[in-house]
Amino acid sequence: MTTQTTHQTTLQTSSQTTPRHDACLDFIHNLRFESLPEAVVQQAKICLLDLLGVAAAGQSTRLSRIMSGFVQSQYPGDIPLLFEGASASACGSALYGAMLIDSVDAHDGQVLTKGHVGVTVLPAMLSQICANPVDGKELLTTLVMGYEIATRAGIALHATADDYHTSGAWNGLAAAAVVARLRGLDGEKTWEAIGSAEFYGPRSQMMRCIDYPTMVKDGSGWGALAGVSCALMAEHGFTGAPAITISDEQVADIWADLGERWYILEQYFKAYPVCRWAQPAVEAVRQIRSEHSVNPDDIAAIHIHTFHQGARLHVKHPDTTEQAQYSLPFSVASALIDGVVTAEAVAETADGLGDSRRQALSGKVITHEVAEYDALFPAERWAHARIVLNDGTELSSEPCIARGNPENPLTEDEIISKFHTLAGPYVADTRRQTIAELSMNLQTLDSDEIVAYLALLKD
Repeated sequence: MTTQTTHQTTLQTSSQTTPRHDACLDFIHNLRFESLPEAVVQQAKICLLDLLGVAAAGQSTRLSRIMSGFVQSQYPGDIPLLFEGASASACGSALYGAMLIDSVDAHDGQVLTKGHVGVTVLPAMLSQICANPVDGKELLTTLVMGYEIATRAGIALHATADDYHTSGAWNGLAAAAVVARLRGLDGEKTWEAIGSAEFYGPRSQMMRCIDYPTMVKDGSGWGALAGVSCALMAEHGFTGAPAITISDEQVADIWADLGERWYILEQYFKAYPVCRWAQPAVEAVRQIRSEHSVNPDDIAAIHIHTFHQGARLHVKHPDTTEQAQYSLPFSVASALIDGVVTAEAVAETADGLGDSRRQALSGKVITHEVAEYDALFPAERWAHARIVLNDGTELSSEPCIARGNPENPLTEDEIISKFHTLAGPYVADTRRQTIAELSMNLQTLDSDEIVAYLALLKD
């Protein structure tokens, strides 16, 4: 395998392919940095830095420690694990990286997929370039390609499936595409890899994880494992079922604007490390808090009016960080106490889950489902709050959406600050600052400089 090609890949595809298949394969293999709009390049760098901050913070979780030991023992190899100081195989490192990022629910997402893209695309890419470095332009181009493939696959699967599945069910297709590009697979093998990734992707039930929050999270770890594995199998001739999320005529319109509409620009960034569905409610109580000097001890009840899926985040007294991240009541309580929701608030510590004030206030939250908000989901997620004080006073918010959507984005400075806040306890100041600076200037780095950059992400 070469580090980077400057010529276009010849797409040798089967006679059963259609112009849509060929266009998809051409985009996977022949997209070039020079074709990317400046805004897309800038967004890719921001996505990368945001993911790295979440990954660094994931080192604090029990989930990450369990997965580190697991992949080292079951998938041994020499690919570095993100911020871990250990290594595993390409499959093991991708599995670990996605589970690590997923362990802190602060990573980017996209509303129409009802899930997450970068959590799988980045670890899949790192599983390859750690051993076979590319330059910064190719790194960013591959990352963008993965976002575009994954987002469309997610929208397509939701449009054609009758179950609400986790992100791992569809983001593995992008993992396969990323590996196929970086390893120089031909068109036929790439198509087989994507088909296999769709077939083997975890069709896990999202609302099961919402109702019973555990370490299974959003299925993205197994999406990464499936995608990387299937690309490596296809390289050796393994054939896969056609990817109907691309080939089905029902979804033709979703793929028609590939290379024209850039879905990476339509990702959202989380202001807080909790489920996106809880964040409109967080903004609603923050609005009340900013307008009134509310003492949490004076609160008798907190009424949250939101959409069905948000109301399903029902755990009031979480025992684990997974339960806290999927708890609307605990998120609201923490926002009322701290003004924001921090990673420390949802941690399994005395100041987090062990804080009796958080737990008590969480128990005062009452959720109500609003039909008007249900009708707007998933494209829009709304909530409003009504706080009743002990003396009978009622304080109400306006309807709120979460911050960080394309229509109400976090600023670049806010996202960079978020990286430093999340990574700060785990990555030394100088090293963290270097990671941030290099991430925001990746297009200027050659392959040797990328090697030095990747070394900063090892431990």
